[in-house]
Amino acid sequence: MPIDAAGALAAAPRVREIAWDPKDVQLYHLGIGAGRPATDPRELRYTLESRLHVLPSFATVAGGGAPGVIGTLSAPGVDVDLARVLHGGQRLRLHRPVPVRGRASAASRVVAVYDKGTAAVLVLRTEVTDADGPLWTDEAEVFVRGEGGWGGDRGPSGRPSPPPADPPDEDVERTVREDQALLYRLSGDWNPLHADPEFAARAGFERPVLHGLCTYGAALKAVVDTLLDGDVTRVRDYRTRFAGVVYPGETLRMRMWRTAGTGGAGSGGAGTGEVRVAVSAVERDDAPVLDDTVVRHG
Repeated sequence: MPIDAAGALAAAPRVREIAWDPKDVQLYHLGIGAGRPATDPRELRYTLESRLHVLPSFATVAGGGAPGVIGTLSAPGVDVDLARVLHGGQRLRLHRPVPVRGRASAASRVVAVYDKGTAAVLVLRTEVTDADGPLWTDEAEVFVRGEGGWGGDRGPSGRPSPPPADPPDEDVERTVREDQALLYRLSGDWNPLHADPEFAARAGFERPVLHGLCTYGAALKAVVDTLLDGDVTRVRDYRTRFAGVVYPGETLRMRMWRTAGTGGAGSGGAGTGEVRVAVSAVERDDAPVLDDTVVRHG
């Protein structure tokens, strides 16, 4: 069996040193669609080094190494075909705001392996710490098609909860550039699924698809810009489930709901709470792209 669940869970954390600078932050922001319009002061905080703020989702690419999905495949006890791998979900917990320039230690290990019958699910947790203490924790949930059925723990049901029935507080659309995936992959995710038509076809897609973490970052940016007064430091926790693919050139629709106790635009940034987000592809009859998406903020 390509996945040795016991071996993967028993393995010691793999530790690597990571570093980043303003250029890495700017490249990531451009990769998720920032900088349009280029002279908008609200966009310059993502693109101009003299006033740079770091969107917390940059943590998923900081250091330029392989993202959690790819890192999971090289974990002890795991030997699977990349073409059968899907990114199922992502969670990021911020212990402090991400600095514009940094050097840190990232310790990663598989913390869960679930048997879904027709697929295996692995959860890779990465703890990032710098000289001042913990910076962030992220978890990547990875589905491997065709690798289940060994009788292991099935884990959580994974059924998405529906979005609120009330009209959203914000309903925005963002167009994905035709070359967005080619730009985003420069931040470290070189999976050919996002650039090579032949590889994408082998994986069952009509053409290369956008990175799920690119959509993840774009959705967080929309929340920060519209409901959190543009203040990236207010984000505390951000999670999502990947419900479908996005093709470069499509339009993302992002519906957002404040929950009770949330401070938002016009509130002076006061209060704490959550924002629920539903992301869909407009051109495909609002086909779901991100489900169970929640931004916790303070």
